[in-house]
Amino acid sequence: MAVFTEVSEKEARELLRQLPLGTFQSLRGIQGGIENTNYFLTTDQGEWVLTLFERLTAQQLPFYLHLMKHLAHAGIPVPDPQANRQTGDILLRVCGKPAAVVNRLRGSSQLAPAPVHCAAVGEMLARMHLAGRDFGRQQPNLRGLPWWNETAPVVQPYLDGALAELLQSELAFQNHIAASSAYAALPRGPVHADLFRDNVMFEGEQLTGFFDFYFAGVDTWLFDLAVCLNDWCIDHATGAHDAPRAQAMLAAYQRVRPLTGAERELLNAQLRASALRFWISRLWDFYLPREAALLTPHDPRHFERVLRQRIAHPLSLAA
Repeated sequence: MAVFTEVSEKEARELLRQLPLGTFQSLRGIQGGIENTNYFLTTDQGEWVLTLFERLTAQQLPFYLHLMKHLAHAGIPVPDPQANRQTGDILLRVCGKPAAVVNRLRGSSQLAPAPVHCAAVGEMLARMHLAGRDFGRQQPNLRGLPWWNETAPVVQPYLDGALAELLQSELAFQNHIAASSAYAALPRGPVHADLFRDNVMFEGEQLTGFFDFYFAGVDTWLFDLAVCLNDWCIDHATGAHDAPRAQAMLAAYQRVRPLTGAERELLNAQLRASALRFWISRLWDFYLPREAALLTPHDPRHFERVLRQRIAHPLSLAA
């Protein structure tokens, strides 16, 4: 969500002439994140989010945009992409880049969640997974195992011996898991794959929306749940799981969609997979950064700690 591409007021006004969203009032760049350019776009009819896609291609983007449209129509509180009034297209173009405009969700991020917030995320995540079962488009998780295998050798030269060994051993473990019959049995479908605390909105204890679907893809639902557990249900200073929050999320998720036997067997392996994915990603962004007007790379040591905790202290599932 850093600003890689500067959008002028003139360009924003031109965009609004294509959309039935009212008259331009203001445009403000959003700081945070590292993949796309985001602005808050305010009109006399409300507030919207304008996203310019810096890495994703016009061939990849319809999956994300139509998935959000599908989920919104199924009653899941997600941003709804707005269509060009003449063509009906939801994939737009701004400053020569593919772009989209979605409604701005109510509320704010809950960065210090209690068990009640974790339960709300778990319940809505399960509802989202079930709502996506009849989504017709297919696209893999582009930050899945093939990407880890490609990217790990790129970042490894920046690591000392112990860290390089951890990266190699965990990657070998995840390749072994991915080849197992239990992994092949895991339920799959569209997943968010990046549902951190700052990608969910709350008003008090009420969850008002999931957003930032631009890492979504078809993957195991268990991986999506593991991503949430590794962010919502941990002590950020140490990476250790917080048992009350983890159990609240797992219980709420399973009230909507109980985990299968294979999922219960591989929960801890997928918790490690999630930690590895974000460790590699943050190493890549930290050591091989791109320029941006408002860019603050995340510290990769956080997910190194999370990974070590997941290896040393597996999460116990309640019976």
